Amino acid sequence: MHVDLNCDLGESFGPWPMGADEAMLELVSSANVACGFHAGDQDTMLKTARLARARNVAIGAHPGFDDLQGFGRRRVVGLSASEIETLIAYQIGALQAVAALAGHEVTHVKAHGALSNMACEEEAMATAIARAIKSVDPKLVFVVLPLSELEKAGEKAGLPMAREVFADRSYMDDGMLAPRSMKGSVLHDAAMVAERTWRMVADKGVVSLSGRFIPMRVDTICIHGDNAAAVALGQAVRSRLEAEGVAIEPFHRHLA
Repeated sequence: MHVDLNCDLGESFGPWPMGADEAMLELVSSANVACGFHAGDQDTMLKTARLARARNVAIGAHPGFDDLQGFGRRRVVGLSASEIETLIAYQIGALQAVAALAGHEVTHVKAHGALSNMACEEEAMATAIARAIKSVDPKLVFVVLPLSELEKAGEKAGLPMAREVFADRSYMDDGMLAPRSMKGSVLHDAAMVAERTWRMVADKGVVSLSGRFIPMRVDTICIHGDNAAAVALGQAVRSRLEAEGVAIEPFHRHLA
């Protein structure tokens, strides 16, 4: 049995640090790199790509809304499909160019924050994101939340996809992530998160806040890099999975 462990990284900006990227890159098999819109900058992108390459960690573009102040977690409304496509393509291209400087390559794309949350619910936005990825490179793996409009859009576009679950986030009964404003939506207890993650992999699904089991395909597991407990969570999750004989490997090696 194998699964990918991923983290959202490269979120520092200039002299302001965010997350423990070097420590997390020792634990994960894939990294989603901020592309300068919701977080990060060109130098941080390059540093992250180099660190990932040195550790044989796959990297993907993590495009978000152009919202540094809000860390991409504020909803932006009124964008046309064309604007969303350009927003995505621009950020993928930026990371592809910087990754080339580092001697690395971009293997996947995962939408960030409010952009992802909105696209999980809105067909037109999800379709625009999928269309942008396919136009840039149809071989890029589209990382999606199972049961969402993103998954449907990826299927229609014929993109290779990785279904993602979240180790450190709670779920609603419809399979969507619980809003961050809701109590208990973000998890910090390493032992609990590790056991919960193993059950996701073993049972092929997640349990919602109300206790409902929701079947899901699990290709990759995310731990948020900006979670203050990220390193402890990553260590606990990896140790628990490996103790059960689960190999931690980049998902793009196993997807058709």
